[in-house]
Amino acid sequence: MTHPLVMIPSDNRKIGGHFYHAVQHKYSDAIRLAADCLPVLTPTGGSGEFLPYLELVDGILLTGSPANVHPSHFGQHLRDPSLPLDEARDAVTLPLVRAAVERGIPLLAICRGHQELNVALGGTLHQAIHEIPGKRDHREPADVPTDRQYEPAHDIDIVPGGRLAQILGQTRIRVNSLHGQGIDRLAPGLVAEAVAPDHVIEAVRISGHRGFSLGLQWHPEWRVLENPDSVRIFRAFGDACRAYRAGRTGAPASSLSRAA
Repeated sequence: MTHPLVMIPSDNRKIGGHFYHAVQHKYSDAIRLAADCLPVLTPTGGSGEFLPYLELVDGILLTGSPANVHPSHFGQHLRDPSLPLDEARDAVTLPLVRAAVERGIPLLAICRGHQELNVALGGTLHQAIHEIPGKRDHREPADVPTDRQYEPAHDIDIVPGGRLAQILGQTRIRVNSLHGQGIDRLAPGLVAEAVAPDHVIEAVRISGHRGFSLGLQWHPEWRVLENPDSVRIFRAFGDACRAYRAGRTGAPASSLSRAA
């Protein structure tokens, strides 16, 4: 095996009367094409059933999703029952975050995944950012083609000297925006890496994680190869997965590199 393996926990969807484990292509494609790793799509729902995967994989990607984290996990009541939830995914991803920190497994979290990081480590979420005075509406425009929904929406300011700034080599970029929820109280152990103009936290890292950890509120996986900033993020994640695999297996890191 010359490529690191990246675990991608699935969503749970009901399609045509049947239940499916689902992962959007854009996430697995970004892992293959930009991180140069192999995706391992894993089911969610069974408590503790993810643990054997951690003996095999070299990184974890937590994806975005139409479904939200259930607010009971951060001490709130559900304010809008019309919005989708995925409690089977919650049952896996929240303890999975804590296990990744304990083991030092490289972790990249996007949109819902970014919110899962915060909840798993003791933070809270705004369930409707657009209803908070002074905050913009971060949701994608309705009734427009998908391409337009993923167009750049606003700038973010990146903390100088932080992990994200090191990866990107700059302290301001323009990102897309497709989320109704977002971080409210930052979890202990999380460090803000970027903020939007309305002070919504757009990126975090886990201070106690001994390897790579990054949560991003926007979607760098969208047409990843067309965006140099997105490529840099996934490449840095892939390099961390290669380093983790080399340390875990004793294989030379050069044999797992993009240049191999």
